[in-house]
Amino acid sequence: MRLVVRVKLLPTPEQAVALDATLRAANQAANEVSRLAFERKIFRSRDLRNITYGHVRSQFGLPAQSAQHAIKKVADAYTTLRSNLRHGNYGPPGSPRRAKIEAKPIVFRPRAAQPYDDRCLSWNHDARTVSIGTLTGRIKNLAFTGSPDQLARLREHRRGESDLLFRDGLWFLSATIEVPDRPLAEPTAFLGVDLGIANIATTSDGVHHSGKGLNAVRHRHRELRRRLQAKQTKSAKRLLKRRRRKEARFAANTNHTIAKQIVTEAIRTGRGIALEDLGGIRDRVRLRKPQRVTLHSWSFHQLGSFITYKAIHAGLAVIHVEAAYTSQGCSRCGHVDKHNRPNQETFLCTSCGFAEHADVNAARNIAARGVAGWAVSHAADDAA
Repeated sequence: MRLVVRVKLLPTPEQAVALDATLRAANQAANEVSRLAFERKIFRSRDLRNITYGHVRSQFGLPAQSAQHAIKKVADAYTTLRSNLRHGNYGPPGSPRRAKIEAKPIVFRPRAAQPYDDRCLSWNHDARTVSIGTLTGRIKNLAFTGSPDQLARLREHRRGESDLLFRDGLWFLSATIEVPDRPLAEPTAFLGVDLGIANIATTSDGVHHSGKGLNAVRHRHRELRRRLQAKQTKSAKRLLKRRRRKEARFAANTNHTIAKQIVTEAIRTGRGIALEDLGGIRDRVRLRKPQRVTLHSWSFHQLGSFITYKAIHAGLAVIHVEAAYTSQGCSRCGHVDKHNRPNQETFLCTSCGFAEHADVNAARNIAARGVAGWAVSHAADDAA
């Protein structure tokens, strides 16, 4: 399994100046390459290198590997852009948003992340220092720190590139690690997980992870942003800048905690985990205007990805099932009717009279679909 470990750098003032100059030069070079790629409609990494490498080296003074990585970063960004356009993530052809994106080249922030490989970055785990290439030459003995678990994983499993990051006045290195997959345990059953807004996650065991606290924090941050943006003063702008990622960090921490609890319960009971496939939900769901902000700030994809990678790392089976009618179908008799949901919390089957909390009933339907889907997929594998 491929994961990312982020460690904090502890540069001296002189080292910080060199890192900042290098990061800015790399992104200026990337913007120049992006402009040329857009004008000439050349997006392949090899072709871009042929027409821009010498220009980047001479104009921006980047080391050879940094110049190569700046060019590759541009090619990768356009590959991602084309994929998003192809899948309609920026709207249908002809829509204003899509037309605006297609009309101009990709632009990189002055301090956007810059990749480094082992030819321009080396690690000394015993001394907890790195040696990294900059515009002014190689910086040696640049200290880094992290949690004991992060440092142990970094020492044992680091593979591939690392990204130099600048966030909120601090320097980081995000390193890719490859942790060996644990053998997949054959599940005895599945723990169904229903993702929602009122309750962030509800399991088929009847455990609710409430979204009330997270939604309250988001509402408070949203109101504070609105007031600060209306003021337009320098102090208000400074406060907005300082708080800009606070809500995202809180939400991510909440999702990590919930995912860990769900995976721990699945490990304890020897079950796999069944999740809804919620791809495209923002395009399918129609809500009143006051509810749209809550839906579009709902980080269900992040929670689902956290549950998935934690489960796979623990050797648990994970399956994604069709989400249609899980909230309207009876987990006891299978009867599907929109009138089975008299309100948001209640499920009352109009056929057999079964009553349950609506989210728990949906989670049980997801668990049952997980069992059926797992049986079908593994029966096909066995036949092959």
